[in-house]
Amino acid sequence: MSELEAVIGLEIHTQLKTRTKMFCGCELSFGEPPNTRTCPVCLGLPGALPVANARAIHFALMIGLALGCEVAPRSIFHRKNYFYPDLPKGYQISQYDEPICSGGELAGVRLHRVHLEEDAAKLIHVGESGRIHGSQRSVVDFNRGGTPLVEIVTEPELRSPGHAREWLTLLRATLRSLGVSDVNMEEGSLRADANVSLRPVGTSVLGTKTELKNMNSFRFIERGIAAEIERQRQIIESGGAVEQETLHFDPSSGRLSSLRSKEEAEDYRYFPEPDLIPIATTDEMVSAARADIGELPLDRAKRFEADLGLNADGARNLAFRGELGDYFERVLGSTGAEHAVAVANWIGQLVARIGDADPADTNVTPQAFGALVMLVGSRAVSGAAAREVLDVLVAEGGDPQAIIDARGLGSLSRKDGDLATIVARAIAADPSASERVRAGNDKAIGALVGAVMRETRGRADGAEVTRLIHEQLAT
Repeated sequence: MSELEAVIGLEIHTQLKTRTKMFCGCELSFGEPPNTRTCPVCLGLPGALPVANARAIHFALMIGLALGCEVAPRSIFHRKNYFYPDLPKGYQISQYDEPICSGGELAGVRLHRVHLEEDAAKLIHVGESGRIHGSQRSVVDFNRGGTPLVEIVTEPELRSPGHAREWLTLLRATLRSLGVSDVNMEEGSLRADANVSLRPVGTSVLGTKTELKNMNSFRFIERGIAAEIERQRQIIESGGAVEQETLHFDPSSGRLSSLRSKEEAEDYRYFPEPDLIPIATTDEMVSAARADIGELPLDRAKRFEADLGLNADGARNLAFRGELGDYFERVLGSTGAEHAVAVANWIGQLVARIGDADPADTNVTPQAFGALVMLVGSRAVSGAAAREVLDVLVAEGGDPQAIIDARGLGSLSRKDGDLATIVARAIAADPSASERVRAGNDKAIGALVGAVMRETRGRADGAEVTRLIHEQLAT
């Protein structure tokens, strides 16, 4: 059997950070009491008429321009008809064959379209396994219904779960930098569906695709796509045929379950929304949207490489997490750009301690962090001792030099007479390693350096220790 390759396309739904909903004046919220942000329009009551949110249209244009899309001079809304308890009108207002933006690309992945629509309400299954007093029951919170969404649809050009996760990370950073959404996946502001199929390597015909629905974390998206690729591979290799359907991935069990057979466009009975006029995009609207686009993450990464000397991975790690890039540049304000590589390396140490938190929300001020990096660079404190100082800064904040002085963490150098004595003791305690170093085995010096570092609690300067070892072994 021919080797199989995955073909992956993504559909990303992004809640826009407007003040009000897509077609009414209800204010957006998260965590408000259920059904308190509703009106006749978003509840679909008879006679209620929608009006398009101009701010949402502006944000959609910003997204399209940032992704290199072609802006349509005229686009219209459609009714997408289907029944579900979280859809009070029995249809969703969306865009079908005349979206506001089309084409474009991001990091080599082409886009099919960018269009506006409204979100559905939130269906909540109450109680353990949805059961209350022996009966299964669900409730609906209509607060989210009508929230403005932009849907971004890629071409099927992603080839692995890791590629999909990396690309989504960049898209999320791009949307955050535009300020059009808080892209908070935990709150549902960014959700992704993945269309997955397999085909023999070297062929261009697409296989039967399935859709993984509403995944809200990058880790789950990567795991879900990997599980579906493996499921389809087993079906094909056993001689079966993949069926087109919509699937749910359960991250706790790792299992996939079928939700429904996959609908086609005709199943939704699209027709133009009769209560909304077309969007006529003017040059002024496009210019205003373009003016609100600042430096995008890809451009920022390229600047970090070209102007500051960071390697490609380091530049992307900072630029694709906007809050890290902002913190990095604030630290450089106190250290100077010539220390950019050292600052970037130490931000890695900070991230290891604070995880996904915004460093600006921690106890480590940019000035204190910059001062610590400079102390390491001047060898006033060793790397090991500096990591201990960073632990204190994360926990309590403060001034790095004061922490060093209070805890006796300053580096021991050649001028500290005790350091030469400690090196001599390490050499005497390990004659085997000492003889190997004398014989030219440079790797053996690690045991001697390690012994000195342990005795000095990491305060010794590594370069000075190495020089002292060679000096004493040469006599």
